[in-house]
Formats: sequence, structure tokens, C-alpha cells
Amino acid sequence: MGDQKINVPPSEVPAPETHDKLPRLQEIERKFLVSTLPENLEQYPHKEIIQGYLAITEDGTEVRLRQKGKKYFQTVKSGKGKTRFESEIELTEEQFNALWEATQGKRVEKTRYEIPHENGVIELDVYRGDLKGLLSAEMEFSNEDASNNFVAPEWMSEEVTDDKGYKNQNLALHGIPKKD
Repeated sequence: MGDQKINVPPSEVPAPETHDKLPRLQEIERKFLVSTLPENLEQYPHKEIIQGYLAITEDGTEVRLRQKGKKYFQTVKSGKGKTRFESEIELTEEQFNALWEATQGKRVEKTRYEIPHENGVIELDVYRGDLKGLLSAEMEFSNEDASNNFVAPEWMSEEVTDDKGYKNQNLALHGIPKKD
């Protein structure tokens, strides 16, 4: 697997000064593998998601396109670990379609279930396509204390927040990480 990244000409990476014009939010999130699906999964709200990557830089900054249901987004994420920064804008379907071809070979398909848990929502992803069989769950937190005090439900297993292989950008590039 390794740390292979897509080589992106500097002219194609959005300049940092343009990011300041977008809402920039801090995201505190933990990610886990899922050992067994929760009972009655279909009762929870869920949407089909496709996402693809326009750019992934050496420092891990990514420019992503995502279709979630009938909504379309372009997102820039930067930072490492459980606390990252995210800027997102909504696109029209036409804008999304014009850019989508550039993500060929760097895509992820999944169904995302939103499962209420304590003071938040666990986002459980059931991957399709080349990633079929992979199950992961993420939870976002309002602050570090909430993140540190989180007790995962028993259907969640190994935490992979700091495992680069399970970042969606690396899943899109390299597939499911092989266990040693």
C-alpha cells in the first residue's frame, strides 16, 4: 500500500488564500471498523454516496467531490489525525458532472446510515464496488473532551482514526488495507 500520492501540478491545487473565502470548520472525528452491523439497520436514515478525489497533496490535503443523494459538494480537507479542517461548498449537478471525470480511478461508493448515539450521530458506511465488505463508522464531536470520553457501541471494533490506510482518500487509491 505505502504512502503513494497522486502527483498534482501546483496549478491544479486550489490556492490556500482561496480557502479563506469558504467556511472553514474544525472537524473532530473518530473512525472505527465495524465487526457486525447493528440490528434493523434499514430503519435508520441512509443515503447513497459516491465520492471522488480531484487532488491529494503530499501533506494529505484533499480536494473531494461528493454526491450524497441528490446533493453535490466540493470539499477541501487538511490536517491529520482526529482534528482536521474542512471547507465545503455545494455544487450544482452540472458543475459536479463537469468535474467528475477527473476523479476516474480515485473513487469510493458507499451507503451511509445515520444512527443516533448519546449526544450525536454515528455515521456507518457500508462500502460497495471495489471496497465491498468494508464496514466503518465515524462520529464527529463538538470538542476534544467529548471525543476522548466517547464509548463506542459493541458493534464497533478496532479504532482506525490514526490509520492512514482507512482514510477515504487512501481507500480510493489503494483499496482495503491488508492486515499483517
